[in-house]
Order: sequence, then C-alpha cells, then structure tokens
Amino acid sequence: MLKARSAIVTGSTSGIGLGIAKALAAQGASIMLNGLGDAQQLAAAKKAIADLGVAVDYHGADMTKPREIEDLVAATAKRFGSVDILVNNAGIQHVAPIEKFPDERWDAVIAINLTSSFHTIKHALPLMKARRWGRIINIASAHGLVASAEKSAYVAAKHGIVGLTKSVALETANTGVTCNAICPGWVLTALVQKQIDARAAAAGQTDAQAKIALVSEKQPDHEFTTPEDLGALAVFLCSEAGRVVRGASYVMDGGWTAQ
Repeated sequence: MLKARSAIVTGSTSGIGLGIAKALAAQGASIMLNGLGDAQQLAAAKKAIADLGVAVDYHGADMTKPREIEDLVAATAKRFGSVDILVNNAGIQHVAPIEKFPDERWDAVIAINLTSSFHTIKHALPLMKARRWGRIINIASAHGLVASAEKSAYVAAKHGIVGLTKSVALETANTGVTCNAICPGWVLTALVQKQIDARAAAAGQTDAQAKIALVSEKQPDHEFTTPEDLGALAVFLCSEAGRVVRGASYVMDGGWTAQ
C-alpha cells in the first residue's frame, strides 16, 4: 500500500515510534528512524525495519534544535527522494507540582513534545505539497484532551499538538496532504515504566500490582494500548480511505476520555 513512499518517524528507536515505523514498513514505506539509544539499540531498530524488506536509515537530530530538525527532513528527502509521511512522536515527560516544576524541564518538554513538530511540519510540508500527497500524523495523548495533576508541561504540550493539528489540517484542506493526531492512553513504554517503578517503590507494590493500579485509575478497560494498535491506526490514516480524515484526534485510550 505504501510502496514508493518514505516516512520520518521521530522518537522511533523504541516504544510507540518503533511500533509505528514497523507498521508503515510492513506496508512498503522506506523509513528514516530518529531517536535516542546506544549503538546496539540503534542497530536493533534498523534491523527490525530492514527485516521487513524496505530501505531504512537513521538520523540523530536533537529535537530541541531547529537546525538539526531541518537537516533531518533534508537528509530524508535526499536519501529516499521524498518525504511522504511524517510521524511526530518524540516526547519526554516530567512530573512535579507546578510551583516546584524546574524551568529547564518545562522548556525541554515544550521543545520536544510541541515545538519540534512545528519545525518538522514547516520543512516537510512543502515537499509533500510538491508531490500532491502527504500524511502528517502527530502523536498527542489522552492528555491532549484532558488533564492530570502534576503534568502541566506535558498536558500543555499535548493540548498544543491537538491545536496545531487542526490548524495544519485547515491549511492543507484543499491539497493531497492530511494532518491528524492520535491520542493514546496508557502505553507500556520505557517512559511509562519509569512511572510504574516509582509507584511500586512508593507504595511497596510489585511491578504487576503497580501496573494495574496505574492503568485502572484512568482507563475503564484496565488494559494498556500497544504500539501495534497505534501502528495499525497510522496505517489507516495513510491509506486511501484516510484521505478524507482531516484535523481529527483519534483516541485509543480504553475509554479514558469518554468518562
């Protein structure tokens, strides 16, 4: 379905990003990976994509640095001939009451979770418009629609991503480019595992008990969303049927935001 298409997936060396990259690759898309990790992790991520029979490369752009983001887009176009699909997934988290929230952590969360998407879209969109086809998928969160205490920067950034998605969708409404957001609930990634570890330590719980306690606070189904679930939705948004989906925020949150 996506043969001859190329995709940038930020934050794709593990977790949600790698799951989405694999799903797109399974449909034939060439993949530019981006994200953190040691040499072994990066090699494993590239192999996971290459084993699906598509071209793959890696760019180590720091998503807090606009010039490096610009180079990520340019390098992808040079390597694969185009940038057809852009998945803005890179993200970090910090949890603290707002009066104790470190200034530098606020700046970092906003830069990576929100501002980086502005820069990737700014540079990729002209390439998509030139080819009269493109898919921009912003990974937001249930926290792009509702809030939680002690996550002010993350909630602000993810609400911003939902708004950015709508604006870009309107600006591209008469083109072959679409822009949509995916809003996951709890996904068992390394980022979430850190929260589970902290909860287990604080409450004297086992890992399994802490997982259930965490997910059941928000999600009526008491189940984590998987990277594979999110990858399947990304594939749909890149499909022919997805051409009429514009400015949507798809929730995959086990009923979290339905409450």
